[in-house]
Amino acid sequence: MLIENPWTRLRELTVARIAIGRAGHSIPTRELLGFQLAHARARDAVWDPLDVAIFADLSPLLLQTRAHDRFTYLRRPDLGRRLTDATRGLLHPGNFDAALILADGLSAQALHRHARPFIEALTHRLTGWNLAPLTVVQQGRVAVGDEIGELLGAQLAVVIIGERPGLGSPDSLGVYLTWAPRVGCTDAERNCVSNIRSEGLKPEVAADRVAALMNSARQRQLTGVSNDLP
Repeated sequence: MLIENPWTRLRELTVARIAIGRAGHSIPTRELLGFQLAHARARDAVWDPLDVAIFADLSPLLLQTRAHDRFTYLRRPDLGRRLTDATRGLLHPGNFDAALILADGLSAQALHRHARPFIEALTHRLTGWNLAPLTVVQQGRVAVGDEIGELLGAQLAVVIIGERPGLGSPDSLGVYLTWAPRVGCTDAERNCVSNIRSEGLKPEVAADRVAALMNSARQRQLTGVSNDLP
């Protein structure tokens, strides 16, 4: 006997798994199959490789971390935070206000679907900013932006990365901002805007927020939190 949940109408407002009903002591078959499908999509998002050719027309610098394949990347997060010696040599310091860094993270799908519209919207909002050459990092973690920003001499590192997939969000994009990037920065020194995707924060809205954070960071010369503030 299938028993519908009285909150079913709320499902029209969210993709979250609410009001799924029940069949006896279990959940309805359609909900079980939906859960299994979502789980499979999340697993695929983690393992799908980044297609760097999508960004070829942007002429990015292609970088590689010390995690030489996906298997290593998932088991050794530390290797995904540092560049190989060969790709370090591609970066040269300059008088850059900010460095935009694309990294596959845990969902290359997020970059495939949302990175381009976000970058286009963001760059239109960055008047007066001297941007470093765009970089694309394979097998990259958030902290790899610290090394890239430091090598480029950029005041601010902006890492645009695929977030950890959820059961309803396998393609969520996140943006992490770090002022005065350098190897060894902590997460407390960053700002983050997350859940950038069609069903979440639209790229144009996210670009507004990130641009505002970038302007604030340059004015205050600070991101994240600091114990030195009065």
